[in-house]
Amino acid sequence: MATVFEFKIEVALGAVPAIEDQLAEREEQHLMVIEDKASGRAWLTGYFETRVVAQASWEGFAPLMDPEWLATEPVISELADKDWKESYKEHFKAWQFGPLHWVPVWERETFRLPEGDQVLWLDPGMAFGTGNHETTRLVVERLVKLATEKGVGGRVIDAGCGSGILALSAIKLGYLRVAAFDNDPLAVDVSRDNAALNGLVGRVEFYVGDLVTGLAGRQAELLLANIQADVLMRYAPELVGSVAPHGTLVLSGILASELALVRDTFVTQAGGWQVDSRVMGEWSDLVLIRP
Repeated sequence: MATVFEFKIEVALGAVPAIEDQLAEREEQHLMVIEDKASGRAWLTGYFETRVVAQASWEGFAPLMDPEWLATEPVISELADKDWKESYKEHFKAWQFGPLHWVPVWERETFRLPEGDQVLWLDPGMAFGTGNHETTRLVVERLVKLATEKGVGGRVIDAGCGSGILALSAIKLGYLRVAAFDNDPLAVDVSRDNAALNGLVGRVEFYVGDLVTGLAGRQAELLLANIQADVLMRYAPELVGSVAPHGTLVLSGILASELALVRDTFVTQAGGWQVDSRVMGEWSDLVLIRP
């Protein structure tokens, strides 16, 4: 990619939760919020292949923004390949949970992996799936613990795979049967690129689908869905129906304030299932285990 176009507008730090909620509601793949709490500043930003697409993305999202949330006028800047890479590095830092590390590919030459650990190299591209957000961390931490506690012999489905981080993490943890889908073809392409970065081509079945077509005729011992509360609730029957006996459903993308409603919806669909949840910052997960 020779050039990309960066969209950026400064927003009020206090408005970040509300903006993230709107991003989740729209299933927005190409805009994200970046915070610098030390300076008390935050920005809504995104990277696009053309200026026209960047402008269209903002025009589609702008009506959802309260004018009081906006601190500046939006700016769309053309970035050369070098500038794009340097800019994106600001948004993605290496992180770890248990024996698994998620590391940007541009740190490949300098990163030192502790003996016995595993690393997943990531180039999130314009899908923004770095794992740095609490919603992804909640699922990843569950995934690591489940692999340790229940073993890695079951089937895994990642519904709404984004950059592929959850599906590829499952492979790194030792799962052998992993499928992942997204309704955005770009996200599926980025997921496949990340598989190639890690020498995992063909190890995950990546495909385009939604929560109806993507799950049709499939069941898994571990079903992961990091999407958003209203979509999860709308497709609760499909999600519950795709969990194999004794399997686990891990849901994320749920604001802590929405957890009770999501829990009630899924308990209604999955009566008698064991239920658990955690809160991380303003976000929560919901885990249901089928008898």
